[in-house]
Amino acid sequence: QVQLVESGGGLVQPGGSLRLSCVASGHTFSNYLMGWFRQTPGKEREFVAAISRTGETDYAGSVKGRFTISRDNVKSTVYLQMNGLKSEDTAAYYCAADPSSYDPSTWTWEGGYWGEGTLVTVSS
Repeated sequence: QVQLVESGGGLVQPGGSLRLSCVASGHTFSNYLMGWFRQTPGKEREFVAAISRTGETDYAGSVKGRFTISRDNVKSTVYLQMNGLKSEDTAAYYCAADPSSYDPSTWTWEGGYWGEGTLVTVSS
Protein backbone atom coordinates (compact mmCIF):
# COMPACT_ATOMS: atom_id res chain seq x y z
CA GLN A 1 0.00 0.00 0.00
CA VAL A 2 1.24 3.48 -0.89
CA GLN A 3 0.27 6.59 1.02
CA LEU A 4 0.43 9.99 -0.65
CA VAL A 5 0.16 13.26 1.28
CA GLU A 6 -0.06 16.58 -0.53
CA SER A 7 0.75 19.98 0.91
CA GLY A 8 1.46 23.53 -0.19
CA GLY A 9 -1.93 24.68 -1.36
CA GLY A 10 -3.42 28.02 -0.38
CA LEU A 11 -4.65 31.38 -1.57
CA VAL A 12 -2.55 33.28 -4.09
CA GLN A 13 -3.11 36.31 -6.28
CA PRO A 14 -3.22 36.03 -10.07
CA GLY A 15 0.31 35.98 -11.45
CA GLY A 16 1.67 34.51 -8.23
CA SER A 17 3.41 31.22 -7.53
CA LEU A 18 2.95 28.18 -5.34
CA ARG A 19 4.86 24.96 -4.90
CA LEU A 20 2.93 21.79 -4.10
CA SER A 21 4.60 18.80 -2.51
CA CYS A 22 3.54 15.18 -2.32
CA VAL A 23 5.32 12.79 0.03
CA ALA A 24 4.99 9.08 -0.68
CA SER A 25 5.45 6.23 1.75
CA GLY A 26 4.95 2.51 1.75
CA HIS A 27 6.93 1.34 -1.25
CA THR A 28 9.93 2.22 -3.41
CA PHE A 29 9.15 5.71 -4.63
CA SER A 30 11.86 5.72 -7.27
CA ASN A 31 10.06 2.97 -9.20
CA TYR A 32 6.88 4.96 -9.68
CA LEU A 33 5.50 7.11 -12.40
CA MET A 34 4.08 10.12 -10.52
CA GLY A 35 1.44 12.59 -11.57
CA TRP A 36 -0.56 15.66 -10.58
CA PHE A 37 -4.23 16.13 -11.36
CA ARG A 38 -6.78 18.78 -10.47
CA GLN A 39 -10.51 18.97 -10.11
CA THR A 40 -13.09 21.68 -9.62
CA PRO A 41 -16.66 21.10 -8.43
CA GLY A 42 -18.91 19.72 -11.14
CA LYS A 43 -16.03 18.93 -13.48
CA GLU A 44 -14.07 15.80 -14.22
CA ARG A 45 -10.61 15.32 -12.85
CA GLU A 46 -8.02 16.86 -15.19
CA PHE A 47 -4.47 15.75 -15.91
CA VAL A 48 -1.87 18.39 -15.06
CA ALA A 49 1.58 16.79 -15.27
CA ALA A 50 3.48 13.53 -14.93
CA ILE A 51 7.09 12.52 -14.35
CA SER A 52 8.62 9.14 -15.07
CA ARG A 53 11.12 7.18 -12.99
CA THR A 54 13.88 8.64 -15.17
CA GLY A 55 12.62 12.22 -15.01
CA GLU A 56 10.81 12.51 -18.33
CA THR A 57 7.89 14.91 -18.04
CA ASP A 58 4.49 15.48 -19.62
CA TYR A 59 2.27 18.54 -19.24
CA ALA A 60 -1.26 19.45 -20.09
CA GLY A 61 -1.37 22.18 -22.68
CA SER A 62 -3.07 24.59 -20.29
CA VAL A 63 -0.12 24.56 -17.86
CA LYS A 64 2.87 23.95 -20.14
CA GLY A 65 5.43 26.70 -19.71
CA ARG A 66 3.98 27.79 -16.35
CA PHE A 67 4.12 24.63 -14.23
CA THR A 68 7.09 22.37 -13.56
CA ILE A 69 6.94 18.87 -12.13
CA SER A 70 9.99 17.41 -10.44
CA ARG A 71 10.90 14.64 -8.06
CA ASP A 72 13.37 13.92 -5.29
CA ASN A 73 13.77 10.17 -4.94
CA VAL A 74 15.81 10.52 -1.75
CA LYS A 75 12.96 12.38 -0.07
CA SER A 76 10.25 10.31 -1.81
CA THR A 77 8.65 13.55 -2.85
CA VAL A 78 7.19 14.92 -6.07
CA TYR A 79 6.74 18.67 -6.55
CA LEU A 80 4.62 20.89 -8.72
CA GLN A 81 6.00 24.40 -9.10
CA MET A 82 3.23 26.65 -10.35
CA ASN A 83 4.09 30.07 -11.73
CA GLY A 84 1.97 32.66 -13.47
CA LEU A 85 -1.14 31.38 -11.76
CA LYS A 86 -4.51 32.24 -13.23
CA SER A 87 -8.00 32.16 -11.76
CA GLU A 88 -8.76 29.11 -13.90
CA ASP A 89 -6.02 27.21 -12.06
CA THR A 90 -8.21 27.26 -8.95
CA ALA A 91 -8.88 23.63 -8.03
CA ALA A 92 -8.16 20.81 -5.66
CA TYR A 93 -4.84 19.31 -6.70
CA TYR A 94 -4.20 15.60 -6.29
CA CYS A 95 -1.02 13.57 -6.37
CA ALA A 96 -1.09 10.13 -8.00
CA ALA A 97 1.35 7.25 -8.27
CA ASP A 98 1.93 3.97 -10.07
CA PRO A 99 -0.96 3.80 -12.52
CA SER A 100 -2.04 0.45 -13.97
CA SER A 101 -1.78 2.18 -17.33
CA TYR A 102 -0.76 5.61 -18.66
CA ASP A 103 -0.98 6.89 -22.23
CA PRO A 104 1.18 10.01 -22.64
CA SER A 105 -0.38 10.81 -26.02
CA THR A 106 -3.79 11.31 -24.40
CA TRP A 107 -2.73 11.72 -20.74
CA THR A 108 -5.07 8.88 -19.85
CA TRP A 109 -4.18 7.58 -16.39
CA GLU A 110 -5.83 4.47 -14.96
CA GLY A 111 -5.76 3.24 -11.41
CA GLY A 112 -2.86 3.63 -9.04
CA TYR A 113 -2.71 5.42 -5.72
CA TRP A 114 -4.11 8.84 -4.89
CA GLY A 115 -3.69 11.44 -2.21
CA GLU A 116 -6.52 13.35 -0.62
CA GLY A 117 -5.70 16.63 -2.29
CA THR A 118 -4.71 20.18 -1.47
CA LEU A 119 -6.74 23.23 -2.41
CA VAL A 120 -5.32 26.00 -4.58
CA THR A 121 -7.29 29.23 -4.87
CA VAL A 122 -6.16 31.94 -7.26
CA SER A 123 -7.99 35.16 -6.52
CA SER A 124 -7.37 38.84 -5.94
